[in-house]
Amino acid sequence: MSFSPWDLPMPYSLNHSNLQCFLQCITPTVLTRTRLPPNQKCTQTSNGFLQTPEAEKHIVEGFTLSDLWHSYTEWSAYGVGVPIVLNNGDRVVQYYSPSLSALQIYTRKPFCSSRGLGNRAKPENGSCYNDRGRDKIKKSSSNSSCLGSNATQTTDQCGYLYYQYNEMASPYDRVPLKEKINELAKHYPGLVDLHSTDLSPYSWMAIAWYPVYQVPVARNVKELSACFLTYHPLSSLSQGSKNIMLEKEKVQGKNCRGEDRRSASRKEEISLPPFAVVTYKMFGTLWINPETSDQDSIISQRTAACYWLKQLQFQHHDFNFFMSRQFQNY
Repeated sequence: MSFSPWDLPMPYSLNHSNLQCFLQCITPTVLTRTRLPPNQKCTQTSNGFLQTPEAEKHIVEGFTLSDLWHSYTEWSAYGVGVPIVLNNGDRVVQYYSPSLSALQIYTRKPFCSSRGLGNRAKPENGSCYNDRGRDKIKKSSSNSSCLGSNATQTTDQCGYLYYQYNEMASPYDRVPLKEKINELAKHYPGLVDLHSTDLSPYSWMAIAWYPVYQVPVARNVKELSACFLTYHPLSSLSQGSKNIMLEKEKVQGKNCRGEDRRSASRKEEISLPPFAVVTYKMFGTLWINPETSDQDSIISQRTAACYWLKQLQFQHHDFNFFMSRQFQNY
């Protein structure tokens, strides 16, 4: 049976948060794939059987970037449906289109793809960079006012910069996220070949979410023009004290869009909730419920984005655009 937005349970309690509902709906989940650590291999015993070092305790769990991008296939084609409760009590399902805003992939070791790198042509409408060594990224001046100088993180600790991308095009000229990844992967196959355990904890992506339509159409509700910029980790490893944890959960029940997630094999998924969020055109009380912690949450998540870019010395085009319009009237 096909999913209907009206099957969604829509709470009308005072503590309902449209913002938290949005963040839940746009969080991707990826099936886990187990593998041996990079330095360990299966060995063959005298009787011909294969064994792994010290049995299974060295097996690590993560996900492939290919599986991650696959999770965006339907969202890239149709948008992500987010159930919204309007201020008058009516409800709509707002659809958001995801596009790749920025990306940095740091590997723990130099990466060589079995398929080769092919043509290294520079993709259009963005900036990219690739190098096998430890790269020094050009220091950003636009983000320097966010935090003190003690927030700067030397890039030598980040790993080997395999690839970075920074979208410069207008939102109206961008292609959906999955299509963009397919385009970039032709020149940088590691974008689909790499496993999350190959990546440094400083690997990340930023997704821009722009509204496309709602069902039913809500007229004269300018709050529905809000746009979001979410930052997600790409590595399943932690950063020690600055830990960005990936959430592992059983595949069961339904997600926020009402899609059935039960699995006969009870496979596990890794969830990649945003560790930072920046908003644009988010005004009024539609998104920020004063009865919840929404206001504190959006401030802390905006600060987290600022800190993240500061420590990586990355001048994120969309971040600068969103921040420059935080206090404008529309």
